Amino acid sequence: MNQSLIGTVYLVGAGPGDPELLTVKAHRLLQSCDAVVYDSLVPEEVLDLVPDQCVRQFVGKRRGHHSVPQPSTNAVLVELAKRHRHVVRLKGGDPFLFGRGGEEAAHLASQGIPVEVVPGVTSGIAAPAYAGIPVTHRRAGSSVTFVTGHEEIDKRRPSVDWRALASASDGLVIYMGLHNLHRIAEELMAGGLSSQTPAAVIQQGTVEGQRCLKAPLSYIASMAVDQGFRSPSIVLVGEVINHEVPSCAPRPAAVTMPIPF
Repeated sequence: MNQSLIGTVYLVGAGPGDPELLTVKAHRLLQSCDAVVYDSLVPEEVLDLVPDQCVRQFVGKRRGHHSVPQPSTNAVLVELAKRHRHVVRLKGGDPFLFGRGGEEAAHLASQGIPVEVVPGVTSGIAAPAYAGIPVTHRRAGSSVTFVTGHEEIDKRRPSVDWRALASASDGLVIYMGLHNLHRIAEELMAGGLSSQTPAAVIQQGTVEGQRCLKAPLSYIASMAVDQGFRSPSIVLVGEVINHEVPSCAPRPAAVTMPIPF
């Protein structure tokens, strides 16, 4: 491989959706990149920042609709780096928080491709903030856990011990947990959390269409179904929800989700 022809891949966090939450560095890279690889959670308003001549590659993933397997995405990044100087791998939220950015970075490095990580604002903090809910509060405990709820709880060796988390953390921020929320709530209560523990679901945080549902832990899953909540959503569990300050919440941005190229 001729290293003089190899470009750099930037793993860029696109933030939770509101384009104004992009970092300055992410904004600069998007305006100067030669190719961009993006997922389903990147709005068109962010993609509009890239130059007209920029090559665009959609590799969106959502539950039940994995349009591009991860190994194929890895291969796409390597091939684009062989043809372009500046390749932006644009990921919703932060690339190293439940975004498989670590896997992509390791693969690129193993292929001799220079890679740089550009952190982004994660939806687990931004979505609650846009609903006026702080994820930490001095009067609501001293710890918070960020955890994925994506895996099936019934599998033989689950990697998330929900019962242990019930007593190990004062608050939970659960990514991709809406599908399994009924079982997650059951496991948390089996681990010792009160059925009356405050819980919340925030759908489409920071963008137009944002919705927030608050209910006791024992009812949150059924209420989310009854009210038609869907992904992408963030789930919160803990007393911090009682410290909501709606008057401080920013207005969600009006954005449009992308059409695959």
